[in-house]
Amino acid sequence: MGKSVLLIVVDQWRGDTLAHLGHPHVKIPNISRLAARGVTFRNHYCQGVPCGPARASLLTGTYLMTHRVVRNGAPLDAMLTTLPRELRRAGYDPALTGYTTTTPDPRFTAASDPRYRTNGDLMDHWRVLRSLTPNKDPYFSWLRQLGYAVPEDQEDLWSPELRADSPQGRLDLPSLIMSEHSDTAWMTDGALDYLRHARGRPWFLHYGLYRPHPPFCASEEYLKLYDPAALDAPIRADDRAAEAQQHPVLRLLLERIDQKKFMQNRDGPAADLDEAEIRQVRAHYYGLITEADHNIGRVLDELEESGEIDNTLIVFTCDHGEQLGDHHLLGKTGYFRESYHIPLIVCDPAGDPAQRGTVVEAFTESVDVMPTILEWLGQPVPRQCDGRSLLPFCAGEQPGRWRDGVLYEFDFRDVLDPSVEQRLGIEMDACNLAVYQTERWKYVHFAALPPLLFDLENDPHELDNLADDPAFAEFVAEMAQRMLSRRLAHANRSLTGYFAEGGLHHRVGGVAVPVGDREHLPRAAE
Repeated sequence: MGKSVLLIVVDQWRGDTLAHLGHPHVKIPNISRLAARGVTFRNHYCQGVPCGPARASLLTGTYLMTHRVVRNGAPLDAMLTTLPRELRRAGYDPALTGYTTTTPDPRFTAASDPRYRTNGDLMDHWRVLRSLTPNKDPYFSWLRQLGYAVPEDQEDLWSPELRADSPQGRLDLPSLIMSEHSDTAWMTDGALDYLRHARGRPWFLHYGLYRPHPPFCASEEYLKLYDPAALDAPIRADDRAAEAQQHPVLRLLLERIDQKKFMQNRDGPAADLDEAEIRQVRAHYYGLITEADHNIGRVLDELEESGEIDNTLIVFTCDHGEQLGDHHLLGKTGYFRESYHIPLIVCDPAGDPAQRGTVVEAFTESVDVMPTILEWLGQPVPRQCDGRSLLPFCAGEQPGRWRDGVLYEFDFRDVLDPSVEQRLGIEMDACNLAVYQTERWKYVHFAALPPLLFDLENDPHELDNLADDPAFAEFVAEMAQRMLSRRLAHANRSLTGYFAEGGLHHRVGGVAVPVGDREHLPRAAE
């Protein structure tokens, strides 16, 4: 029997909401069960937000500075290879539930292509089972067949105010959709159908879930598990004005992020939510997480019953995090850790059994997932990849010269609306930031605005900017140098390991060897 892979990709799941790592409230017995079978990476970070940039890094193994999918709707360079393309080269027919938020390269695609009508579509080379992209019509059509009265604006079905005589704007009401009919259950049903038909042969499944992505409206079964009054309060400055003093970009985000993006029945700035309202939002968010956990458990049950789990690499991760009221923000945005710190659990059935249930403290990144999967399948890792395989950790080994920090980026341009540039007084291509974060320090570099420096040991919640304090100038310089060194080492290197002298050569294991056939050439679009 050949090797199989289950890649679980949820959306907007914060890295600190894992029960086995000490979260005091979230109920996720199946993720804990998965963690007991594998290795958890505590300090795992995505490379960019929102979905498009994050998923481009996950599925190409490259930093945002390389793939340049700076925002949702920004095209992915066709010269970059992708995980599904590499899987097809390896003889797999990679299947997908979920979505990838990918826009095709306009240099190779007609401007009339329907994929340009949406803010991100599906990446090529996947066999799509069930998806919410480019629209949610298949899911809502299924709900209509079940008897739901789906309104003209389909997503308003997630608004609890569709109940008769319900006051407007309430946050404590559950979803009208029963849990067995949620998009999470619908996506999982498709995944289970695929797995049952794939028994006995090698397969690859990207099992993607929309949740706990907004709208934050959990079904009654899961919402009632959480008492808002007992949940953790947001970590933030005393008020929005005090928070905004930290940086002009933060001030802009506090003004522009609207509640409507997160709750169908609300309007006004997200920063205006009070502590009680944030706790209620968290009850919905944790409820959606528990619902996702239940459905992931259904998939694990199927793998155990079929015996496939003993021959399957399982990777559980996420695209990006969620602010959840911290720093008066909702969503994935800005430069705070809540948006970038995400879960990662790797279950390698061929790994050292003694490593099962362990927690790795080393910094890992989304770009490590693609090399990990390809190495497990015995496939070459494309030179474009900025990450490294995590399988040595599963074998109880410490990889040499591992990274001392993580790199992530955020682009706040708006191609259709120049008001951001006008407000900040900078050019569109300067509307970006990059973060280099180590165990002690976090440095935020802006292309055309003042930097930030946080001492995470003494200020773990990133409330006190030290960049303007002359006493910390040496730390600003050191972190800027570390970031520059990381970026230099990972500038696009798809062809930099090749040279021509008496024939084409490339480096293998520290030795230059001739390139004998196409299989040794760098991966590129076909």
